[in-house]
Amino acid sequence: MDEHRPPRPSDIARAALEAARAASAARPRPTRRRIAGPRRTWSGAHPGADDPQPLGRLVDSLVTDQDWTTHTRVGAVFGRWDALVGPDIAAHCTPQTLTEGELLIVAESTAWATQLRLLAPTILGRLRASVGGDVVTRLRVVGPTAPSWKKGPRSVRGRGPRDTYG
Repeated sequence: MDEHRPPRPSDIARAALEAARAASAARPRPTRRRIAGPRRTWSGAHPGADDPQPLGRLVDSLVTDQDWTTHTRVGAVFGRWDALVGPDIAAHCTPQTLTEGELLIVAESTAWATQLRLLAPTILGRLRASVGGDVVTRLRVVGPTAPSWKKGPRSVRGRGPRDTYG
């Protein structure tokens, strides 16, 4: 009765595996050629130097290799101004120039210029903590510039002649 029974799936799979092993053993093995040079070592479970790296790590190494650290810190003052001083202060003033450690800040009104002069030690402390102590050493806060009444190449000092009003 066992001879007429249909083969089970496991018997079919076992027979196919044995046939594949026999065919593999009968096939000639290729000879391996060793290429001269340093032997490759595997990094193991942790990432190695030749593995793909995060973009931030690559940019950091480029900045260090090219000695751009000072330029990136200066750029951080202007690029991250909102995060460095806070959104309330950043809404009313903008940094203009940074020369020899002195940061020129232009306020939108004279009242905000006065307020920023009072907050200068706090702002300077935040900048030193975030960007570094040697980038910004002094703050100079100015108010908005007044409109110019000079029209044309010639002008008179003071109020000048006011005969155009009547």
